[in-house]
Amino acid sequence: MIGPSEVVASFDDPADNLAFDEALLRAAPEAPVLWIWRNTDCVVVGRGQKIEREVKADVCASDGVPVLRRASGGGTVFHDPGNLNITLVLPGPSHRPLEALGELMTATVAELGLPSRLGDRGLFVGDAKLCGFAVFRTRTGLLAHSTLLVSTAAERVGRYLTSAPADPRPLDSHRSRVASLAEHGLRKGVADVTAAVRVAAAAQLGELATRKPSDEELEWHRSLQHTRYHYPEWHAEGAQRK
Repeated sequence: MIGPSEVVASFDDPADNLAFDEALLRAAPEAPVLWIWRNTDCVVVGRGQKIEREVKADVCASDGVPVLRRASGGGTVFHDPGNLNITLVLPGPSHRPLEALGELMTATVAELGLPSRLGDRGLFVGDAKLCGFAVFRTRTGLLAHSTLLVSTAAERVGRYLTSAPADPRPLDSHRSRVASLAEHGLRKGVADVTAAVRVAAAAQLGELATRKPSDEELEWHRSLQHTRYHYPEWHAEGAQRK
């Protein structure tokens, strides 16, 4: 019987990490899959969002920060090495992904010694968002992923993301004040936080076997690089190469 697993993989290009994130779902695993990863500096918008409503594109261009698009919905986020990304892929249509992801991230933050609460599209400590959530479904399963601010300064997030537009639209990000673990006084490194995620995931899913990417995951990765993540129109407008 195939059990839950943690896949170990990393790519230098943030777009390649986003492609692998989606590839894990497209490969239609038979058991839950956990992936813990980080990106270099970039801004990532949700699947249907308009960049001009979410991103200070001129500042990103000036600083050399790429603006990328993911397959899931949800709001725009800033990634850097101080921000840990947690991907949870669940097989089948019956799971409640945000509930499962919320349980995982709540248990992770509790393992680190902070009280938290589930709120609008994420996890909060006090009135500040610590984790954002997003979900993507296919016929065979679903992907739920979260950002976890370990040491990223709120000022860096605000430098690249816009304030709420005056004319709200359904796909706009839900803006919230953000604060990292470090800004809450928790001086934990990425390795410590990663270990806490693994403890919480094992308690929720069962013992996870550590493995390399499968051939099918890598095949999907190459395909998605071609059709989406190495295609500028995907990131700019959500258009897929045929």
